[in-house]
Amino acid sequence: MEAIPKEKKAITILLADDDEEDRMLTEEALEENNISDNLHFVEDGEEAMDYLQRRGKYADTKKYPLPELILLDLNMPKKDGREVLAEIKNDPKLKGIPVVVLTTSNAPEDIEKMYGLGVNSFITKPVSYAGMALAMKSLKQYWLDVVSLPKR
Repeated sequence: MEAIPKEKKAITILLADDDEEDRMLTEEALEENNISDNLHFVEDGEEAMDYLQRRGKYADTKKYPLPELILLDLNMPKKDGREVLAEIKNDPKLKGIPVVVLTTSNAPEDIEKMYGLGVNSFITKPVSYAGMALAMKSLKQYWLDVVSLPKR
């Protein structure tokens, strides 16, 4: 039996990562997989929460819509990804947004802690562009083609 194809949908993705090269690599990999239509970047944990809480320059909901998916680095300045995830999952308005950790860490304690805080997936950043493109292809297949996400 063949699966019924889902209609192509553009989703809003928030990428929280302080490393400019990693942001560019991730953006290119998302573009290659046709999922960069509505991609927004923040460079630290405080900025991520400003975006999600609609504070400061992120108050314009048309320009900065709530994401349907968050890609979150763990090691960021001001507020790290662990703190950001805890705040997201403790906020009734945000806790339903899927969060995928995308980090250089593969430490078992980080993986365990993040799942304990409610992360939806944990991806260790590939070191090559080809690896990142493959990871983003898998991310697309799962989060956009298989899973049904709530509209924000």
